[in-house]
Amino acid sequence: MIKVERVNKNYRKHKAVIDLSLAVPPGEIYGFLGPNGAGKTTTIRMLAGALAPSSGAIHLGGFDLATQPRQAKSILGYIPDRPFLYEKLSGHEFLSFTADLYRMRRAEAEARSQELLELFELWDWREELIENYSHGMKQRLIMSGALLPRPKILVVDEPMVGLDPRGAKLVMGIFRSLALEDRVAVFISTHTMSLASRLCDRIGIIQHGRLISEGTEEELRRAVGRGASDLEDLFLELTTGIESPEGGKGGTGDV
Repeated sequence: MIKVERVNKNYRKHKAVIDLSLAVPPGEIYGFLGPNGAGKTTTIRMLAGALAPSSGAIHLGGFDLATQPRQAKSILGYIPDRPFLYEKLSGHEFLSFTADLYRMRRAEAEARSQELLELFELWDWREELIENYSHGMKQRLIMSGALLPRPKILVVDEPMVGLDPRGAKLVMGIFRSLALEDRVAVFISTHTMSLASRLCDRIGIIQHGRLISEGTEEELRRAVGRGASDLEDLFLELTTGIESPEGGKGGTGDV
């Protein structure tokens, strides 16, 4: 469903993503991990169609994102880590606006909006202005908007930011249901190791723009070969001491 083939992204002389290839089939939750500056945000933006690769190809549901952007984006739901919302709209108005962007039929949009507002526990707040929502409520509203057109692919950047434990548990259950029942391919970039361990079927680790390891948690454990106790230990074992192709051992900032 998601297919990334030898993708590179360069910013002048800086290589943010180098020869990245990966695939996420329908029904799988893929966790994308890496230190700050490793290339996660750049990869997410390329998958969402907000940033063009310097070379290589990205296919979403068989559509080439470069040459068939309308078809590719029509099956994509994107949840950014820093969502922008029109705060003078109500929650219901925001979803109506989103439905219009996707040219959904009015009756279908209304039914789907109610379903999602109830699912994300926002129904009682549907007529309140978004400016009165908590950060966690805004995050759940963004998720509702991303799921409104029933996407086949969901790309998520740091989904649990601002969510309390109840909200985080609710969202994890929804993601798992999307994968298991609706066969949605879910791509999640996160720093939260416990989330990746509990939720993701496979994990890819990026460092200095390169995918350095990929597999189930057990496969990563075998790759390390030292009996790391948890995913955080595995992550540290795999990413510590790897030299950057531009010199140095670490990156800073969100790239």
